[in-house]
Amino acid sequence: MAGRFSMRRVAAPEIVPAAEAKPLEPVAWTVLPDAAAEPAAPVAVVNPLLTEKLLDAKVRLHRRLIEEINLAALEKLPDEEIRSHVQQLVSQYVLTERLALNTQELNDFVSEILDEMTGLGPLEPLLKDESVNDILINGYECVYVERKGVLEPTGVRFKDEAHLLRIINKIVSAVGRRVDESHPMCDARLMDGSRVNVAVRPVAIDGPLMSIRKFSKKPFNLNKLVDVGALRPQMAELLAAAVKARVTLIISGGTGSGKTTMLNALSAFISEKERLLTIEDAAELQLQQPHVGRMETRPPSIEGKGEIRQRDLVKNALRMRPDRVILGECRGEEAFDMLQAMNTGHEGSMATIHANTPRDAISRLEQMIGMAGLPMTVASIRGQIASAIRVIVQLSRLSDGKRRVMSVAEITGLEGDIIQMQEIYKYVRTGTALDGAVQGHFQATGVRPRFLTDLVAMGIKIPGSHFDPSQPL
Repeated sequence: MAGRFSMRRVAAPEIVPAAEAKPLEPVAWTVLPDAAAEPAAPVAVVNPLLTEKLLDAKVRLHRRLIEEINLAALEKLPDEEIRSHVQQLVSQYVLTERLALNTQELNDFVSEILDEMTGLGPLEPLLKDESVNDILINGYECVYVERKGVLEPTGVRFKDEAHLLRIINKIVSAVGRRVDESHPMCDARLMDGSRVNVAVRPVAIDGPLMSIRKFSKKPFNLNKLVDVGALRPQMAELLAAAVKARVTLIISGGTGSGKTTMLNALSAFISEKERLLTIEDAAELQLQQPHVGRMETRPPSIEGKGEIRQRDLVKNALRMRPDRVILGECRGEEAFDMLQAMNTGHEGSMATIHANTPRDAISRLEQMIGMAGLPMTVASIRGQIASAIRVIVQLSRLSDGKRRVMSVAEITGLEGDIIQMQEIYKYVRTGTALDGAVQGHFQATGVRPRFLTDLVAMGIKIPGSHFDPSQPL
């Protein structure tokens, strides 16, 4: 009798709701659904009810459901029927496991199981949260997100490393790629276009690392970038006119500075009558033209064969009658073929490049052309760059998380062995506020770009006041 009583005393805390267990703060890995009272975009909130016991129960239930349910047949049903079917099975399981859950908690538990079965498990609420720009996973117990340029930790977690690896393999296999000990690094994308990078053991010492750059469902246009202060209307008008007039552009900046966003925004001013071909490592461009051909690189197979590099795609693109070639990111020997395209009837082509200043962007291009292994002198390489590229747009993410166009520079030609460049607009940083916000202003340098004659020939007129340094932008 005493033994039975003792067993009840030990088991009792298991069915007490976690919210009452004040001395211990449970670590949870899922988030509650969007609260109806919140008028703003849904924000992920950690579910305090998901204790270690519920987390373990969820993983075990998921494995059991996978064995019992025909997922192929289930996915053909409407969402309401899927949820109803899973809710019946979950209710039975909860009773069997003697989990103390009220109706709301049960609905949350069902949502978590559905995310495990048909989605990406713990990541689903973060992917649905519109305020999250980046999801950064450092092992199965440590997940950070970026909101408005600032990193913050979350209570999201995975059960163990095997659970995280299962989600990773689900992501990469969906786009025909793989990640394992023999190929521990991988670039991939989600079905909505979000960019994914993965590193697993042995290169990831403390467990799998994954970063997700979320795909914007509402891509920024140039007006929106002006509204958020990334640039001024006069600068936007000049860049839009340059794109219309087929002036070749390079967008330069550091990681996360908004290069792809700017490329998407500027591409809206390309004529709908032109044929565009995009080339990327992982497809993420959101061009709004009707005539776009998209190409993506491919890693080598398990035998080390079948790799398709960006250079191969650029060469092939030139045989597909493009009006413009859009290179998502120029990072290697494909720079030579890209410059050749820009110099041979594909004016107006665009690309992004990692660099801190416009002058650094030119130096990086020189180095990447050298990677092609062609017997070219420095003078001939710089001649190619000077004749191919007209404008460099330099972006930066400042210390307060905001993104700015730091410089708009024009390449004017070659003088001796030196590429000549003049700055048209620049961002002048003046200080930092007490709250950490960067203070500064945009300024015209007083230089009128030489390609204005090309704009006039296309019937586009830019007021001279746009370049007056005494006039505020």
